[in-house]
Amino acid sequence: MSTAVSETTIYEHPLNEKMRTFLRLEHLFLQVNHHLLQNDVWSSRATVSGLLDMGNIFSRADIKADLIKELDRHREKLANIRRTQGIDTQRLDQILDELGKATDRIYQISGQIGHSIRSNEFLKSILQRSSIPGGTCAFDLPQYHYWLEQSHELRQHDLQAWLHSLDSIQVAVTLLLSLVRGSTDPTREQAPGGFFQRSLEPQTPAQLIRVGLPKGTQLFAEISGGKHRFSVRFLEPAEQERPAQTQQDISFLLNTCIL
Repeated sequence: MSTAVSETTIYEHPLNEKMRTFLRLEHLFLQVNHHLLQNDVWSSRATVSGLLDMGNIFSRADIKADLIKELDRHREKLANIRRTQGIDTQRLDQILDELGKATDRIYQISGQIGHSIRSNEFLKSILQRSSIPGGTCAFDLPQYHYWLEQSHELRQHDLQAWLHSLDSIQVAVTLLLSLVRGSTDPTREQAPGGFFQRSLEPQTPAQLIRVGLPKGTQLFAEISGGKHRFSVRFLEPAEQERPAQTQQDISFLLNTCIL
């Protein structure tokens, strides 16, 4: 997006299940990578929580097949535009090389993604208590409490070992989302009375909707939609009441990502 990220708040909405899964995985990778750098016990807890959430995602979907399919699809699309006049072939070849390497790394994963995490008895014991409010406290999980009382270096070693098995997934998800987000330039749109709606071309299925508002705007964007159309409502936050759609005409930036 041409507007500086630091000046814009971006709201995203996936338009298919694969994109929804990739965005959730990105969110969890960002969470664990942030807390992994901290040396306190609560950060270790947050890292484990994110790791277990990823394990749940991997158990419900064939992420390996989805990633390979998307990586191959992007390689084919980008290869087809290589001869287009004005294309930066050097940059394009670099991206194609990154896609190829990411695909090779996914193929090298043996078995189902996340199996080593889900089969780890220590992590399984935490997962079984995680659905209970406060269920991972010290008296419920004494072994977890014991582990959290160990040195930061020991906890860091274990966490990095568990996350290492997911390195290839993080690289692939990050690369795919970067390509999708960068596939279109933003357009300036207007939402009369805080509402915007647009139909989508079925021949060029969109992957992701991105809505940008200047930071500090006292509104947030609520996006809904599927493969045929999407809508954006701009709502005014309220502490004691449900947010209400603004009656103002709102100018915003829109990316309809179709790659």
